Amino acid sequence: MGGDHGPAVTVPACRQFLERHPDAHLLLVGAPDSLSSLRHPRATVLPASEVVAMDDPVEVALRRKKDSSMRVAIQQVKAGAAEAAVSAGNTGALMALARYLLKTEDGIDRPAIASHLPNAKGHATTVLDLGANVDCTEQHLLQFAVMGSALVSALTEDESPSVGLLNIGEEVIKGGEVIKRAGELLRAAAASGDLNFHGNVEGNDIFKGTTDIVVCDGFVGNVALKASEGLAAMVGGFLREEFSRNPLTRLAALAVYPVLAAFKKRVDYRRYNGAALLGLRGLVFKSHGSADAFAFEQALNRAYDAARHRLLDRVRARIAHAQPLLGAGGDAQPLERMATSS
Repeated sequence: MGGDHGPAVTVPACRQFLERHPDAHLLLVGAPDSLSSLRHPRATVLPASEVVAMDDPVEVALRRKKDSSMRVAIQQVKAGAAEAAVSAGNTGALMALARYLLKTEDGIDRPAIASHLPNAKGHATTVLDLGANVDCTEQHLLQFAVMGSALVSALTEDESPSVGLLNIGEEVIKGGEVIKRAGELLRAAAASGDLNFHGNVEGNDIFKGTTDIVVCDGFVGNVALKASEGLAAMVGGFLREEFSRNPLTRLAALAVYPVLAAFKKRVDYRRYNGAALLGLRGLVFKSHGSADAFAFEQALNRAYDAARHRLLDRVRARIAHAQPLLGAGGDAQPLERMATSS
């Protein structure tokens, strides 16, 4: 029911997803009248009388809307009726409800939002955190690295994905005190076999594909995410503008159109839609609020792949192995104060 478009986007995406995955079953949570157009033997509608609006404060989602579609969906994961929940709704509310209902894994202080950004190698770089945690300690960054490694290994079968720590330079001496201490922890984790730590990376390394995973705080990660989306929009706008100019410009644009179109497809954020909320005792995925049907289907695909490859078990195993280093980050942050981005 959430996102900018609601069932007008999510229902067609669900229909397409079911056609591509004959072994999947979907629980559609929300107003039955809005979801009844999807009649499928592997689709079940679960009624919910309320919807968390995109501008609702976290407190409203947590304490007032007890029968919201978002809450009921996450409860299905908690009860074991669903292996994953997917929502395009209010990010802050989704994170707060997921954390409240599912709780965090032992050894993890805060959940993190992890998603994929396109890189020059034709693949994607997994970046976390992308907006859930603005103020992070070095312990939090280490926890993000462990969880990100589990995510990438689950989805790619690479048991030793490389991890980079986002910094203002590659040198060990650069960065603030938290980043320096995080580097020390990550190097210790690499020495103990818990991580494949590459070292410090810079912002351009995300898009170069220097490492499989880049770890950063949520403020920086969200800026990188929005920059990636803006790049795709810029290329699309450039193509439209050049084709609307005079005939000579139009001919020149035609000559380079195949290259630019391929580039636009590669950086199209819709192909990478579906961010994992890592660190919870259940799988929850966040779709971009403005997602169209194609993009929302990608979020469903992410959740399906994570469940199929037993992401939770992999996260727990990596956390258990790295437990001596993880420690406690001293997190006492109330849910209502969690910094998030829709």
